[in-house]
Amino acid sequence: MTAERVNPPELSPPIGFSHAVVATGTRLVFLAGQTALDAGGEVTGDTLPAQFERALTNLLAALRAAGGAPADLARVTVYATDVAAYRTHAAELGRIWRELAGRDYPAMAVVEVVRLWDERALVELDGFAVLP
Repeated sequence: MTAERVNPPELSPPIGFSHAVVATGTRLVFLAGQTALDAGGEVTGDTLPAQFERALTNLLAALRAAGGAPADLARVTVYATDVAAYRTHAAELGRIWRELAGRDYPAMAVVEVVRLWDERALVELDGFAVLP
């Protein structure tokens, strides 16, 4: 895949995301929402950062199983049950993202939701990738 991250100067500087991603490839991978579920189907982690790390790990595992890599992500949506908490932990969440996925940021959005499918889940990530 070739990906051009587009961040126009007339928009606020992006931190931890890209305003737009122009992707060229031959395969699209649509990634289902991933929470902090372990292989046994149990939510792990009691804090937002711990759950975010597991959810991102799960998302990237699905992407890798489909033949992709973090740089292939074109779009990710983060669903959080508490955006204020997400903002409070933003620096730590950014560090986790960089450690697991690098600095080739996809287009992203963070959306607050009342609850997720599993009542213990604090965060869910979904997205899509474009593969070569």
